[in-house]
Amino acid sequence: MEFFNYSNRVKPRKGCILVSEPYLPDPNFERTIILLCEHNAEGSFGFVLNKPSHAKIEDVMESIRNFDAQVYVGGPVQQDTLHYLHRVHTLEDAVEVGDGIYWGGNFEQLNLMLLSKQLEETELKFFLGYSGWSQGQLEEELNANSWIVSDNVDEKLIFETNPEMMWQKALKAMGGRFSVYSNYPVDPRLN
Repeated sequence: MEFFNYSNRVKPRKGCILVSEPYLPDPNFERTIILLCEHNAEGSFGFVLNKPSHAKIEDVMESIRNFDAQVYVGGPVQQDTLHYLHRVHTLEDAVEVGDGIYWGGNFEQLNLMLLSKQLEETELKFFLGYSGWSQGQLEEELNANSWIVSDNVDEKLIFETNPEMMWQKALKAMGGRFSVYSNYPVDPRLN
């Protein structure tokens, strides 16, 4: 099967998503969607959006109570660090990575908002660790057809889509041959 090369694709940049190709052999990234929070000459980083862990946020951070949110595995790098994406435009020091999508910000302010129940679970996602690429590494993976880059990103995909359906939904939304990929079986030998 002939794939078009990386130069014909959407270019990676902050706010895009990386959708793993159906046959990606790395189990860390099988059928994953990654939101790129930064992409520049030094490298790239982002968070796997659809890989829930078995932990809830109150299991990871004792200071957060009364907020029953799932914690996600953001990637294989520094899994002892906690990060968050949200749609809270008023959170101080937050970095806007896409239209209405923010990364980080003032944790004390966020915690107060959680304690006073000012936020819904669909406004916030917590991650342990992140996904990172050194200089040129992501481009090499793109040239090897490991990822599909899409700028078809919205808040609903990130915060409201069932993680089990996110990979398929993102591919379907891209249309064309990507819709066909969305139906690709996990193990084609069983088809």
